[in-house]
Amino acid sequence: RSGGIQDQTPLRGQGFRKSSTRPWRHPGPGGWIPDCSAIVLLSDFVGMNLQKKISLLGATGSIGDSTLSVIREHPDLFQVISLTCYSSVEKLCELVREFKPQMVCVHSINEARHVREAFPELEVHSGPEGLVRVAEDPETETLVAGIVGSAGLFPTYAAVSSGKNVALANKEPLVMAGRLFLEEASKTGANILPTDSEHNAIFQVLDGRSQKNIKKLVLTASGGPFRDLPLEQFSQIRLEDSLRHPNWEMGNKITIDSATMMNKGLEVIEARWLF
Repeated sequence: RSGGIQDQTPLRGQGFRKSSTRPWRHPGPGGWIPDCSAIVLLSDFVGMNLQKKISLLGATGSIGDSTLSVIREHPDLFQVISLTCYSSVEKLCELVREFKPQMVCVHSINEARHVREAFPELEVHSGPEGLVRVAEDPETETLVAGIVGSAGLFPTYAAVSSGKNVALANKEPLVMAGRLFLEEASKTGANILPTDSEHNAIFQVLDGRSQKNIKKLVLTASGGPFRDLPLEQFSQIRLEDSLRHPNWEMGNKITIDSATMMNKGLEVIEARWLF
């Protein structure tokens, strides 16, 4: 199989450079933010006299929020080409007014009609096909893949097939089709950059070193809300208890995955393909 992202084509001077030793997560109101995709990918552009064209899958979620916060701070460095969302259409419309993208994608045809009425000049798509259209858009240089779950599989693969830089903030594409992704990236010259916190930390530590020098990788975990709960009390756990993560404020799915430790199993599979 492919040797992982260490075997990818060099970054070809497209604005990426090796990660520095500075911290790669910004402190938020409650401490550290869990989604570091924006900081990892975009902060390395700061100080460069280049404007990068960014498209964002999942613009209204937590990953989208952190990505757009960096873009908002450096409007001279980034141009937003496309934004997508699932159901938060009103929030998407606010982002369209602020960032003025060329294209958006929403979940349903009815939602697309609503957005077109509000923005007649905007190119609007809907559904899975619309996500692929956004991912393949030749105007986009870098795609931030922040869609939770399997919905991100096909558009992210389309971006890799188009040879783009892909900031991968969701685990599922590599969990479901890691071999296909890396084989396609080796053909097209696409760069897959892990931006999930643990995997990006490994990426920075390796810093281009050969895998032959690595004995093992260790993934850490907070343990979720039930780390210290006695086993005999597990039968009393309620849904609302599972959604109270001790450290992070995240979406429901990833919070539940953290509570059950399922997310660590997914991260092991993701790391298997990346490294």
